[in-house]
Amino acid sequence: MAKRKLNRRQAWRVQKIQEERLARSERKRQSAAPPSGSELGPEERGRITACYGVEYDVEAADRQSHRCVSRQNIDSLVCGDEVVWQPGSGGGVIVARRERRSLLSRPDFHQKLRPVAANVDQIVVVSAVKPGVSTGLIDRYLVATETVAIPAVIVINKADLLSDEDSADLHRRLQPYRTLGYPLCLVSTRQTDGLACLQPLLHAKTSIFVGQSGVGKSSILQSLLPGEELRVGELSESSGLGRHTTTVTRLYHFPQGGDLIDSPGVRDFALWNVSIREIQWGFVEFRALLGHCRFNDCSHTVEPGCAIIDAAQRGDVAMARLASYQQIVAALQTGWTNATE
Repeated sequence: MAKRKLNRRQAWRVQKIQEERLARSERKRQSAAPPSGSELGPEERGRITACYGVEYDVEAADRQSHRCVSRQNIDSLVCGDEVVWQPGSGGGVIVARRERRSLLSRPDFHQKLRPVAANVDQIVVVSAVKPGVSTGLIDRYLVATETVAIPAVIVINKADLLSDEDSADLHRRLQPYRTLGYPLCLVSTRQTDGLACLQPLLHAKTSIFVGQSGVGKSSILQSLLPGEELRVGELSESSGLGRHTTTVTRLYHFPQGGDLIDSPGVRDFALWNVSIREIQWGFVEFRALLGHCRFNDCSHTVEPGCAIIDAAQRGDVAMARLASYQQIVAALQTGWTNATE
């Protein structure tokens, strides 16, 4: 269709509308700009406890929260960041970000990694009896945690749904993780002492939950923080999977000590931009065996003289873990490495 030609009056009206929109945008930008230094108080240390686009909740030393904006020369800020800020009228201004101890990232719509949470001490990998415990999925998460060098805790939720026979089978499947030294808890939010195993592991640390929607991450958090208003979803009747309920990345304090960051971004915590070498290193029981295969470029899948395959046949490496590794490598070679599938 040919573009309609505007007369002078119509063109003038279009131009005026564009000018008004630009003016509104500029007023909005200026209103969000931080105050000048002369209008601010002394510098203080704080920590970001929630992110709302261009605004942040910063917790001061007295645990009071202040809504802040950021100086433009700070490249990125996420929940958990330790910052230097200055109080101002109605809020404050973040003037610097302190060095991070750790950082979790996820891919954006353009498949570029962007930060999600900072200064996390441990990653709590949550699975559940319903919709089902997938050790292959747990292995993907564990490789991802090893890649970012953050310790992992494994939590199996909805343990109250297990029969005695199912419980024995699940403990057998989970034994390799205990052998490797990963802390492992079976929990239930429906039992009085259902979280007794998990609570000590969260003490005095900043944790973050990862896992599929529907495994009960928000339900566990609600049980640990009964005074907080959290959105808890139900399983979809059609898929058996959960509807994701967390919408804002936020840091919570546990009454017994310790903190937890709850974030929608960790749904996509996955094996992005990793090499086969990094995946091999992510299986901790492989590390002492790497470099001892017959072939220097051994992929530990089918080659003769593979030290890892030999160890699995001797029982020194769990066969299920070796199979998980081989599946991850096959997925990597086909371009699919999402840990949440």
